[in-house]
Amino acid sequence: MTGSPSRTARIAAPLGFLVVLVVLCEVALAAGWVSSFVLPAPSAIAEAFVDLVSSGLLWVHLKATVIETLAGFAIGAALGAITAAACSLSPFLRSMLYPYVISLQVTPLIAIAPILIAWLGFGYGSKIAIAALICFFPVFVNTLAGLLVVDPDAREMFRSLGASRRETFTKLMLPSALPVVMAGLKTAMTLALIGAVVGEFISAQNGLGLLVQRFSYQLATADAFAVVLVLTLLGLLFYGAMELLDRVLVFWNHEDRLNARSRARAGRDGTGTSSSTPQHAGTVTTGSHPH
Repeated sequence: MTGSPSRTARIAAPLGFLVVLVVLCEVALAAGWVSSFVLPAPSAIAEAFVDLVSSGLLWVHLKATVIETLAGFAIGAALGAITAAACSLSPFLRSMLYPYVISLQVTPLIAIAPILIAWLGFGYGSKIAIAALICFFPVFVNTLAGLLVVDPDAREMFRSLGASRRETFTKLMLPSALPVVMAGLKTAMTLALIGAVVGEFISAQNGLGLLVQRFSYQLATADAFAVVLVLTLLGLLFYGAMELLDRVLVFWNHEDRLNARSRARAGRDGTGTSSSTPQHAGTVTTGSHPH
């Protein structure tokens, strides 16, 4: 019962804020405080969104962005996880590769993107490479950190039982690291979408990034905002899918959180009873003690 209001509030608060924001935008535009050329009305954006969907123009560009994002994420995440696993097993390899990984991460992606497009062309390949590069680092860092931070007592127990390095890795290190790895994958999934759109901004034949750029050049701001809305919904869909995968693969982590919340709630509910019990017990003891 106590959890229901807070859950309702978590849903109602952002929805209420969105409604207020939409109403304020419509009022500001109707009153002439803001030019519709700068900020189109939410109703105009909704109309442009419906036109995009019904005309079929959206689907060609949406397909390109989804392919680039998912392929880039799969390649970047796989390379990041494999490299991190190898580095966790070999300190020499870790010390050799880590500086190059950091150097790649601190290099602005926007500077690398034109080079990749020159190498791989204007098709899917260059955008997939950009998406893979941008999502490599969070998966690598989180996986490496998760694999290295393993309970020393558990590692010693595996060693005393005669477990091989492979058994220690698959049965101890990997399950222990999984919550941290999933956090990196969730970050990488959204970054892969950003990488694909950045590549489409620079040069592309299809894609939502290209569509935003085209509408902006044509000063069709309502249509540009409608495509941005599609990108937002797509990013939320990708993140939600990763969150669902996290709950399935790391189910014990979420069960622990639920149990902790239940214990905390039970403790709050039982505070009044527990505080009155010692007082009553003290009265009985004092009264029965012989003087």
